[in-house]
Amino acid sequence: MAHPGTHSPRLWVWLLLVVVSRTAEPVCGVWPLPQQIHQSPDRYSLSPQLFSFTYGKDSAAQTGCSVLDAAFKRYFSIIFPDFTKGPENGLRYWSESKPFVVSVSVKSRGCDGYPGEDSDESYNLSVSEGQAVLRSVTVWGSLRGLESFSQLVYQDDYGSYFLNKTEIVDFPRFAFRGLLLDTSRHYLPLHAILKTLDAMAYSKLNVFHWHIVDDPSFPYQSRTFPDLSNKGAFHPFTHIYTQSDVMRVIEHARMRGIRVVPEFDSPGHTQSWGKGQPDLLTPCYRGDVPSGSFGPVDPTVDTTYKFMERLLKEVKYVFPDSYVHLGGDEVSFACWQSNPNVLKFMGKMGFGKDFTKLESFYMESIMNMTAALNKTSIVWQDVFDYRERPRAKYVVEVWKQGCYLCEMRRVTKAGLKVILAAPFYLDLPIPTHSWARYYIVRPLAFKGTEEQKKLVIGGEVAMWGEYVDATNLSPRLWPRACAAAERLWSDEEKTLNADLAFPRLEEFRCELLRRGVQAEPLFVGHCKHEYNGL
Repeated sequence: MAHPGTHSPRLWVWLLLVVVSRTAEPVCGVWPLPQQIHQSPDRYSLSPQLFSFTYGKDSAAQTGCSVLDAAFKRYFSIIFPDFTKGPENGLRYWSESKPFVVSVSVKSRGCDGYPGEDSDESYNLSVSEGQAVLRSVTVWGSLRGLESFSQLVYQDDYGSYFLNKTEIVDFPRFAFRGLLLDTSRHYLPLHAILKTLDAMAYSKLNVFHWHIVDDPSFPYQSRTFPDLSNKGAFHPFTHIYTQSDVMRVIEHARMRGIRVVPEFDSPGHTQSWGKGQPDLLTPCYRGDVPSGSFGPVDPTVDTTYKFMERLLKEVKYVFPDSYVHLGGDEVSFACWQSNPNVLKFMGKMGFGKDFTKLESFYMESIMNMTAALNKTSIVWQDVFDYRERPRAKYVVEVWKQGCYLCEMRRVTKAGLKVILAAPFYLDLPIPTHSWARYYIVRPLAFKGTEEQKKLVIGGEVAMWGEYVDATNLSPRLWPRACAAAERLWSDEEKTLNADLAFPRLEEFRCELLRRGVQAEPLFVGHCKHEYNGL
């Protein structure tokens, strides 16, 4: 036992470690990399008991702003995950910790609305002793700033919390930073979708592209046409998304500054539709008699357009976003070619034997419907590639492999907005499709004018569901989707080197694990906060 007034060797070692840990360089980064970030070795200790969020005195948004009130509670738990009230928790914090306040000032109101295509997500963040000042034009910018702030906080080996003096000026490079989930080929339970939305917010992705129906199943429970899910879903009760489920997804996304863009892909990819909607699909023929099988939506009958108009009116009512994805990809013409009524219609319309003109006629008809509903149509690039292109304005999503930059140049030269998905397909496995493959994508590396490049509104990662369900969704998505997220948010000139990005992504992957996201490993080793259970 040490004599009174002296210290044991073990205690001296502990004190030396404390001094070293408290004078160390900054150990944390922010993903995706902010446009401008300056950090200092000066650091400040934080105590959960002395930490708070508040609204700035000049903020247009004040207490009662649903988006920020919820975000303050959510980010407190994210920043201090092991903190519980009461002395029994056993955690010790530096006795010299002082009160720390994060003051959030928002220039404009809008706490009850939805994020949109023109939402301002910029923010400025200044961290100094005792306070952080976060300023933004909108609440959506505040959410991005709160996420960055949360990543600045770190713990030492003894569980104490710190952050460094930091200045950030930040805004996204592209307005559309999406993630597609396919819920038709495998049904994804609601909790898996909500968890994905959480991880999207951590990566500053802001559009959930919900490929909600397709050939295998129709899980969307329509109010207008209930038989679509009653007969077209894998199971009419257990494998559907009720109106309540959809509202929950939309609200969960809204609170994180994420748009929900639904996709109802037609005229192809509609086999499940025909089970609950008679006479919608084209009867295929073998010779002069029906074969008993069906092809794409029948574009030659009035009932098809009456059905689509009613369905799209419901979509407008249910999904508040200004965009709706209408698909238009991979349409097989074999069934149309076999059907005598379709051939007769083709002759009447002067289409000859060019079935791309028939599909273009159909797509233009439903795009005009969405325009009448004040919605902007997104379509897959197939629609643009037709020899007979629809005359309606629409956004093109480039998805085909090959020279996708050539396609981007052609689309923008035609004066249309474009979203890049081709190099961001995440359903493909590693090691051939590692995170670095997505990180090195250059969305604007095509020959074109500055006006053309302004028409590139962003990109999205796509997780198709042939071999993906709730058991492997998260590790397939994360952290590879994070690589695309930084490409779509950050300054390309500052993020050209994947080797330099790796340590930050390695750290961010560990942070995702700490937040309960099952992100697959990037390296041999372990994370400080490792979750081994689902």
